[in-house]
Amino acid sequence: MCEHPHSGNPWMKRETFQHRLADGSHACVHRWLPARARGVVQVVHGMAEHGARYDRLAQALASAGYAVYAQDLPGHGRSVRAADELGHFADRGGWGKTLSAINSVRALAEQELQHLPHFMLGHSMGSFLLQDYVVEHGQGLAGALFSATSGDLGPLRTIGLNLLRVEALWFGGRHRSALAEQLTFKDFNRRFKPARTDFEWLSRDPAEVDLYIRDARCGFRCSNSLWISLMEMGGRLGDQKRLARIPKDLPVMIIAGSDDPACQGEKGPRALEAHYRKAGLSDVAVRIWMGGRHELLNDICRDQVTAELLGWFDKKLGS
Repeated sequence: MCEHPHSGNPWMKRETFQHRLADGSHACVHRWLPARARGVVQVVHGMAEHGARYDRLAQALASAGYAVYAQDLPGHGRSVRAADELGHFADRGGWGKTLSAINSVRALAEQELQHLPHFMLGHSMGSFLLQDYVVEHGQGLAGALFSATSGDLGPLRTIGLNLLRVEALWFGGRHRSALAEQLTFKDFNRRFKPARTDFEWLSRDPAEVDLYIRDARCGFRCSNSLWISLMEMGGRLGDQKRLARIPKDLPVMIIAGSDDPACQGEKGPRALEAHYRKAGLSDVAVRIWMGGRHELLNDICRDQVTAELLGWFDKKLGS
């Protein structure tokens, strides 16, 4: 276990450690603990990034009394043990194994912190994992916050999925897909001109874009099987039989930037809102940040976004 003391922040201890999962593998977990916790926020990060990138948010939450757990998902960050694991969940059943890993970290937090109110925050790919997670394990959550998410991946999802399946037949599920990257990230960046980098779509803050590019644990290509799992999940976004299994009283917050091409601006988040309202969820809020791009927590509006998220957590705790 590694401790990362923050001078001037006596209220918080940050630790990074390996958590053993049921299948014998390990998940790297970043944990921020306040002196006295009143709630827990578990972060599920996006594709081609890692949990340590949420340090700024975690410090703000910890200073307000929230313990934060942010694991590196399979194939990401320090959960990677070998080079060929980077960007790859698993050879078989990777999506389900990732959901199990998320649930294991939740159980760890509940054990360590005596069942404090537990919130979950999923960003981008992590938000789609969280959409599936609340179907199976939503009971007992204090709230679910979806960042840069969608309830509709658009008409090209099926075409992209079929192309990826063909590519996987030719090259295998572990093949790192340039095709998927071209259909998504490269396409996302085209609308931002002049484009200084390939990642202008992430944030309006050039310094944050540069930090992402310089981070060796960010921006890598992911495997065909991971992409296929994500695209397959997109096919069940509006399945009402599935959505009916979500607890009706689960508080939900959906946040997005109006200029985020990954979720089609406001369209994708509003589609998810409609699905949840149709399913009978009684507490669904949506916040669209005008001009915001994909990573609101790293955009120029990040301080306002963080304050609003903290206010939502506090409200759900009755603070």
